[in-house]
Amino acid sequence: MDAPPVKLSELLRHPDDLDKIPALKLEFTRKKAAVDSQLRGGLREQLETTQAGMTGLSDGQKSVQAIKDEMMKIDRLCAESQNMIKDFASINLVSQAHRNFVAVEAMRKNLELFNERVNGVENMLREDEEDKDNMPNLLPIHYELTQLRNIRDDAIEQIQRADDPSLQSTLEDYFSRLDDAIDWFDEHVGLIAISLIDLLIADNSALIVRLAIIVEAEEKSDQRVEALQEALKDHKEMATRFQAITEGAKKVRGYKDKFLQAIKLSCDRQFTDIRDEFLGDPESLSKLLKWYFNDLNAVKQAMVPLMPQKWKILKTYGGIYHQLMHDFLVGIIDDPEASSANTLAIINWPEQYYKKMKKLGFQESELTPHIIDNREGELVKGFRELIVKFLDEWIERIFSQERRDFANRNVEGANLDSDEYGYLRTKNMVDMWRMLREQVDAAGNSARTDVAEGVIDTMFLRLRSRQQSLQTMLEAEAEKYENSKEPEFEGLNTLQDWLVATTNDAIACIDDNEGEDRFAYLTSFKQKFEPLVTPPYLERAENEVELLRDGYVDFSTWCLDKFVNLVFTVDFRAAMPIFFTTKWYETATMKQLVITFEEYVGEYKLLLHHSLVDLFTEIFGNELLVRYLMSVRNKGAKFRRTDPFQDKVFNDISTAFEFFRSLPNPESSATIIQTWRVTERFMQLLTSEKDAIPDVFQDFKSAYWDLQISWVEAVLRSRDDFERSMLNAVKARAAQMDVVRDRKQL
Repeated sequence: MDAPPVKLSELLRHPDDLDKIPALKLEFTRKKAAVDSQLRGGLREQLETTQAGMTGLSDGQKSVQAIKDEMMKIDRLCAESQNMIKDFASINLVSQAHRNFVAVEAMRKNLELFNERVNGVENMLREDEEDKDNMPNLLPIHYELTQLRNIRDDAIEQIQRADDPSLQSTLEDYFSRLDDAIDWFDEHVGLIAISLIDLLIADNSALIVRLAIIVEAEEKSDQRVEALQEALKDHKEMATRFQAITEGAKKVRGYKDKFLQAIKLSCDRQFTDIRDEFLGDPESLSKLLKWYFNDLNAVKQAMVPLMPQKWKILKTYGGIYHQLMHDFLVGIIDDPEASSANTLAIINWPEQYYKKMKKLGFQESELTPHIIDNREGELVKGFRELIVKFLDEWIERIFSQERRDFANRNVEGANLDSDEYGYLRTKNMVDMWRMLREQVDAAGNSARTDVAEGVIDTMFLRLRSRQQSLQTMLEAEAEKYENSKEPEFEGLNTLQDWLVATTNDAIACIDDNEGEDRFAYLTSFKQKFEPLVTPPYLERAENEVELLRDGYVDFSTWCLDKFVNLVFTVDFRAAMPIFFTTKWYETATMKQLVITFEEYVGEYKLLLHHSLVDLFTEIFGNELLVRYLMSVRNKGAKFRRTDPFQDKVFNDISTAFEFFRSLPNPESSATIIQTWRVTERFMQLLTSEKDAIPDVFQDFKSAYWDLQISWVEAVLRSRDDFERSMLNAVKARAAQMDVVRDRKQL
């Protein structure tokens, strides 16, 4: 099967991919040329076939017209000859009388010997009944029955002309024994026809040849009868003049059709025999169908020389068998009792089937209809959707359980686990990844890359959706505490536990330890599906895996951000409005904040993944810095020259630095302290002379390109000596500056 088409949006995902456009254009041009070539070849073949058919029809019409002309010529000659011969009427009358006399005499003799001849046929039938393996009398029986049938048909025809129903009934009773003998003979013929393959295997070619002789003779007889019936239908008046010279069968006996029906019945029985076994064991399809190819091979090797060449017996068998194979497979596909495994086995069968048929001499184009009506795409989609259905049901079941666990997180003994390292974890992560691996196995068992790739694509989508769903669930709960002026504290600590647990889950998905040969869930997942997909897909999947990896990093960071935000929203709700107000000078607010956060770190540093502890502290340090600087907007915030605000700010910063310097990771400590250096410029805005403020702003903006004028305005307004001209000067300087981005940020 062709790989699914790749969208241009996937090929041109990044700006650098634009360099691929010439190569892609060449590739698509080459593919288009190949398709155009195939279309031209197919059109040429179709035109040749159509032309051959039209030529055949034209030749047939010419032959029919020639026959009509000959019959008219004969009729004209007969009419003219009557005038050429003297006393023709008398001669014709005597001739007809003589012929009628001879015919009556022959009919009388045949009727007298009829029952005796039927007895002889019955005796031969009994002998064949006792020797069914050979049936030595088959040809003599057929010959005698043919003669007796002709006698009966002639007699019935003569009586029908006499228009005497009573005589016809008498004759039919007289001939009734013949019908029984014919039925008996037909049973023998049917038995041979239905056992042809067994006879080939038993090397009983003589019996097969005798059957072929009988069927061929009957076929010729039927063709003659059909030709006469056609002539009677089209030229009834003329044809009746020649009726007297017609001999032989008067009706089509259909032995050729019965012969073909016997082949079909024999094959159909074998399909019926294997149906239940295949339903019970889908993997046995190839083994169960060995007889199919063995039969056709036997026909090819042994039967072809025994049958009339015009029958094209191998092609005949192939057509019958192929149609029944089609009916069998499509019947299983549409059977409600069939499982997805049965459907999968059938999806994978056509390629193997057509290869074997090609070895027997059958081209795929000759075998119509397609073995499963070209439903591979539909069936693959259905099988893929079935796996995805189970996948979605599992994910929904897992997430429903997570929602219940989260809603009941305050219950005693609750619903978070610890892993082997003591880190907090949710209960369902392991089950989810195990389920994904099982569904990858299910897709892999299909032995089809299109199934595996479709399922894995869905898994990528579901994994991203799961992150979004978890984030939405946690966000909705956190908003209850963030938006309420007097939040209920019940459930806050367990919400924070869940934020830590989901953070650890996200890291567990990507935390590879190659030194110990221990891989995270995402890497193990990738290793699981790699052997099942094509190289082009694997290249695309690498991007999906990286997106997921980045997503887990972002999600873990979001969880820690949300944790810290809750600390400020709830724990520091009363403390933050104190900064830079009159009450600020009387309290050790910064010390209280640092001590509280130290307690959080002490509580969670053994429960949080070791690689995230420093990040947790950095997020807190950054958030504390931002909220500290934004406190200039607090109600009542004012920096008076007469107050020791410089000492107080220095004391706050020193308290924070003391905590940050005590961190076990020197690099993390240095990073946070360096970030806090922005407070020096904050102090410059508060303490510099009015005339120097534009220069201070310019230096500040040059170092931190994202510095906002609105915040600078809030800082300046918090000065007790604020004048409007100070702000105007800053805005004027800002308008003159050409700020370069990608430098330090606030």
